[in-house]
Amino acid sequence: MRRVKRGVIFGLNNLSEKGFVVTQGTFDGVHKGHRSVLKQVVERAKAQNAPSMLITFHPHPRTIVQPKQWNPQILNSIEEKSNRVLQQGIDVVLVLEFTKEIAVLSPEEFVRKVLLEAIGVKEIVVGYDHRFGHKREGNFELLKSLGSSHGFGVSEIAAKEIDDIAISSTRIRKSLTEGNLGLSNDLLGYSYPVSGTVINGEKRGREIGFPTANIQVEEPLKLIPPIGVYFGMAAFDEIEIPCMVNIGKKPTVGDFPLSVEAHLLDYKGDLYDKRLELRLMKYHRAEKKFESLQYLIKQLHEDQKDATLFFNPITGVAN
Repeated sequence: MRRVKRGVIFGLNNLSEKGFVVTQGTFDGVHKGHRSVLKQVVERAKAQNAPSMLITFHPHPRTIVQPKQWNPQILNSIEEKSNRVLQQGIDVVLVLEFTKEIAVLSPEEFVRKVLLEAIGVKEIVVGYDHRFGHKREGNFELLKSLGSSHGFGVSEIAAKEIDDIAISSTRIRKSLTEGNLGLSNDLLGYSYPVSGTVINGEKRGREIGFPTANIQVEEPLKLIPPIGVYFGMAAFDEIEIPCMVNIGKKPTVGDFPLSVEAHLLDYKGDLYDKRLELRLMKYHRAEKKFESLQYLIKQLHEDQKDATLFFNPITGVAN
């Protein structure tokens, strides 16, 4: 297969290769259904001796075309999504900024300017209900007609598969909102991530023996699971460390905005300014206001014991 440099490319101007087998869409969550589609794209690319590509948009198109009608709840930041897609064997994730200028491109203009002139598409893999272009006027039949006229292939994803993908995305959002992390992770096929940069906090955790990494979540529209304490893995610098994650307002020590912070088990390094991906594996308990700081500390020790047992149930020692 023809080789290209694998990775994420932001904008058509930064694309130096042509001749891709592509699919396009939001692929929010990159769940099991999405991954079956990506597998098809990779297989079609190998058959064509061509590299594979996902075309996706940022910000979410609905934030531009339906800013008042849509209540956004996004499962993945663009970084989370891109990394997950590349893990499925896709060669290039092309991220296009969704602007009002792109929104008004007719289907024919989108095919000509983006798929043909910029990407040199060899084949596109889409669902039977695929819509594109201004006011979503382009459909599968038009795409097949344009493909026939301009010499690129159009492959269809089965109707049932597309319907299952939509159902899965809805169920994931619903289950996360309801606090059913187990079902969400099962549908995703991986632990739900919350990612961001470690910033300075109040440092109260350090004072009581439980230092925390305070996360500035990188995607403002990210669906944050309900308030509570979670167990998970903190991923950074290509390593993973077990952690306890608190999503909440720290009611015992004051009245604070909602925050996400993680206490990493058996880790003493400096995390400031690092990007952490907190992969939530288990909901442990609700956040509560304790009578005093001493009661909170006692509970944190119990949480730590439970977390250690969760990560290593045989020895009870954190990995």
